[in-house]
Amino acid sequence: MTSITAPPDTGRRASYGIAIVLIAQLMLVLDVTVVNVALPRIQTDLDFSPAGLSWVLNAYTLAFGGLLLLGGRLGDVFGRLRVFEIGLGLFTVASLAGALAPNPEFLVTSRVLQGVGAAIAAPSVLALLTTSTPDAASRNRALALFTAVSSAGGSIGLILGGALTDLGSWRWTLMINVPIGVAVLALVRRFVDETARRPGRFDVVGAATATLGSVAAVYAFINAPDHGWDSIGTIGGFALAAVLLALFVRTERIAPHPLLRLGLLRNRRRAGALVVMSLLVGSQFPMFFLLVQYDQRVLGFGPLASGFAFLPLTLAIFAVSRISARLVGRFGPQRLIAIGTVGMAVSFLWLSQISTTSGYVTAILGPMLLSGASAGLAFMPTTVAILADVEPEHAGAASGLLQTMQQLGGAVGLAVIVSVYASGAVPGQVVPGAEAAFLTSMGFAVVAFLIAMVVMRAPRQSARAPELVSAAAE
Repeated sequence: MTSITAPPDTGRRASYGIAIVLIAQLMLVLDVTVVNVALPRIQTDLDFSPAGLSWVLNAYTLAFGGLLLLGGRLGDVFGRLRVFEIGLGLFTVASLAGALAPNPEFLVTSRVLQGVGAAIAAPSVLALLTTSTPDAASRNRALALFTAVSSAGGSIGLILGGALTDLGSWRWTLMINVPIGVAVLALVRRFVDETARRPGRFDVVGAATATLGSVAAVYAFINAPDHGWDSIGTIGGFALAAVLLALFVRTERIAPHPLLRLGLLRNRRRAGALVVMSLLVGSQFPMFFLLVQYDQRVLGFGPLASGFAFLPLTLAIFAVSRISARLVGRFGPQRLIAIGTVGMAVSFLWLSQISTTSGYVTAILGPMLLSGASAGLAFMPTTVAILADVEPEHAGAASGLLQTMQQLGGAVGLAVIVSVYASGAVPGQVVPGAEAAFLTSMGFAVVAFLIAMVVMRAPRQSARAPELVSAAAE
């Protein structure tokens, strides 16, 4: 009797465990975009400056990206489930604090803590999914669901954020995390088993210098519009960033258990692809920040309508990503990256022409579709170029480095482009400064194109690249 009923029970338990972990993953992913459509309300309510408002996004992405590698290492040593619970608990408490924030400083601090919690929890999600499945078939289904959740998270965040802001308040975009986080924490240990621990040490110095160096650089960019490029704060921020990042590189060279394996960067194509990825994300991420304000303050959209207005972008990325895997196998990564970066550059040039008399269909929809399709064409082959030829024992480190470059690229890109925007901004108006900001995004895409053509020139098909392309196509 027992032998007959055990497998279904085991299967149901695994299914529940997978669902619980995926709900947490969705929450972590959508929190990157859920507050985007609420930014105008947040700025009015808490009296943010135009440049300071970008910290609502950057505080999360910087902490998230800067500590991802450390979060993965913590899971290895202390157990994935325990670290997942600690990270999710911090994320949930920080979400509550942010929802109750009385001033800009309190909100930004809460967003930093959210990012720290996400960085601790996120690396454990994939490990828990694979260890919760009873067989290879269910494991593949879990990974497919993980990809779908991660891809859809951005769009869901925009629409959910718009609905919550329209029906209630921007504070609900953060408060919604609290009941979800509590429910996941209450149930996860009942349906998910702990993973084995691996003895080792932590590269705390590496994590601290990488994160603080990135924060210093972003602060310098954001400080410049209000205080000048020659101010003590701006120059000091850049100097501190240079010192900390140099210390990070030195630490990684001598640390017995480094967060970043510098050997991964000795491959010229991989190093170039990592820079291309950071530039692409850095060029596109500010588009959310700028167009949300344009949609609401110039076109008169509400928060929910603003969320739906971004659907063409995310749907285009998703649709083209589905065919780019097959195109890589036929044409190679470099050609697709080149076409994608050129398309993104053209879309930003197109957006730089917006004015107070422009309409959504005539001035926003077209470049948004072009930017999404171009990004979908470029992102996947860039990922292939980063992960190709990586030894199996270093695959986790390469994946962590990829995610880190995406997060930090978005944060630094937003800081640079918002700095340019704020330099030309007029209080109470959205359009002044937008042309220069979108032209700066175009510059990012052009530099990415040049790197793809020069640094990544004449790539040869590696032994592992077909496997990566085949896996992505599935």
